[in-house]
Amino acid sequence: MTPINTNKALSELNSFASIRVIRGQTWLAGILILSLCPNAFAQTDFSTFWKKFRSAVIAGNKATVAEMTKFPLSMPAFQKAVKNKEAFLRRYNEIFKGEANAAQCFGSAKPEKQSARRYEIFCPFKDTPDDKENAPIRFIFELTKSGWKFAGLDNVNE
Repeated sequence: MTPINTNKALSELNSFASIRVIRGQTWLAGILILSLCPNAFAQTDFSTFWKKFRSAVIAGNKATVAEMTKFPLSMPAFQKAVKNKEAFLRRYNEIFKGEANAAQCFGSAKPEKQSARRYEIFCPFKDTPDDKENAPIRFIFELTKSGWKFAGLDNVNE
């Protein structure tokens, strides 16, 4: 009887070891897939990003807007790029309340798809908020490795 119990015990031990190896291989495969696809969990849906970004700008939530911004942030001609979060927070009013009133514009603005990796929002000058025909202030959004980000501001008239 002893040999049978030993064989059974060895069989159960081998079976358990096989399950652990398979689990380890599955875990390793998952890690490899995620490392090869850094966008696996990135926010790839622009509409979800836009709703959060728009709400943050309208609410004046500078910290959230900064987290959703790519640095350096491209700026209009003759203006320095915004290099980091600290500079962004200092220049927030210049960016969102300068030539255009972004909070007011974003309430009804419709994002325009330029490509699979780029959207733009056009806003009128803050002095003429109802002039939808003349909306030269462009807010640029790009899909980055970490998801959608606010990437630039431009005055298309310059």
